[in-house]
Amino acid sequence: MSRAPWLPSCPAPALSLLLLVLLELLVASVLSVCPGVCHCSRGHRVVDCSSRGLTKLPSSLQHNIRFLNLSFNSLQSIDTQLSHYVHLRTLDLSYNRLATLPPALPRSLWDFRATGNHLRTLDKNDTAYHWNLKVLDLSDNKLERIVFINNTLPGLQTLNLSHNRFWTVPTNMPHNLAAIDLSHNFLVQILPDSLDRLPRLNRFFLHDNRFSWLHEGVFDKLYSLELITLGDNPWACEDEENMTKLLKWAEQTRATVLGCPCYTKPICGRSHLATSDTNWHSSLFTEPPFWESERTALATSSYRAKSAMFETEVFQDKMNDSMEVFEATSFSAQTSTTARPKMATKKTRNSRNGVNGLTVQSINCIIVLIIVCCLNGC
Repeated sequence: MSRAPWLPSCPAPALSLLLLVLLELLVASVLSVCPGVCHCSRGHRVVDCSSRGLTKLPSSLQHNIRFLNLSFNSLQSIDTQLSHYVHLRTLDLSYNRLATLPPALPRSLWDFRATGNHLRTLDKNDTAYHWNLKVLDLSDNKLERIVFINNTLPGLQTLNLSHNRFWTVPTNMPHNLAAIDLSHNFLVQILPDSLDRLPRLNRFFLHDNRFSWLHEGVFDKLYSLELITLGDNPWACEDEENMTKLLKWAEQTRATVLGCPCYTKPICGRSHLATSDTNWHSSLFTEPPFWESERTALATSSYRAKSAMFETEVFQDKMNDSMEVFEATSFSAQTSTTARPKMATKKTRNSRNGVNGLTVQSINCIIVLIIVCCLNGC
């Protein structure tokens, strides 16, 4: 059969190579189907599998996912499977049953959350290689000990360790931290000089602990401090020698102090005197996180007062940084931790239809090329 004049000539080896490439694309498109229990968007790179009763990691996740929400499930352990997702930026494992952190977490992570699990310790190897991590949330666990190695987590800016069981403020904390939440623990002391290598720290939440006094000058090297919370601690106000020094620091510091020791004032600090904004009050520390709906707050009513950094703008700013790759994507839209709205099923179906559409197009291209090959006698 002679070749049609409108068909381009194509050497057989080149055509075979082209067919092979198209077949690989076809296989890849079939394998990247969104797991049936999850909701996927943005080309399957944003995956929400929260509140699905999962006991293991869903299969058929696309290899280049950027955002994975596995919160409010029944995961007890996760092996090294997560290490395969080398493009993952945000991972939420909150409210599962994890006793230890998953091994070999992707080093690409910017934001990692494991709130509301059963973690007791954080070993130095758990964080040794996460140079890109900006936000680490391990609140509402059973942590009693945490070990940081010097010069690890160089990019970490926000650390949430609230609602745990610490007795002493952890030492060797990452040096570039801007916000630390240690509220709602059992803290009784801060070791001298343990905060001296935190020059960028501007928000420090220490309310609702068991402090009775603090070493003199313990906060003196926090040159960037803007806000500190000291309320709801059993300060030994009769100890004039120690408390006078702390009260003097609280009045003269450039930072805003919420909950002045010994209940002298609700707010003190020199920056407070220079502004008329007196809207800071303790209710900031009891509001639910900004991404949770009222329904979620009711469903998790056993969870104690939420951490301070999630009710202030600190965490919102960090979240915007970590999600910039998705432009308008935010936790309020993509990290729903309640039952899915009616439209969610429709969106998932549309997402999967998109994959099927790609498959049909690939098949059509292959059929056309086979016809061309036959007409050219290759």
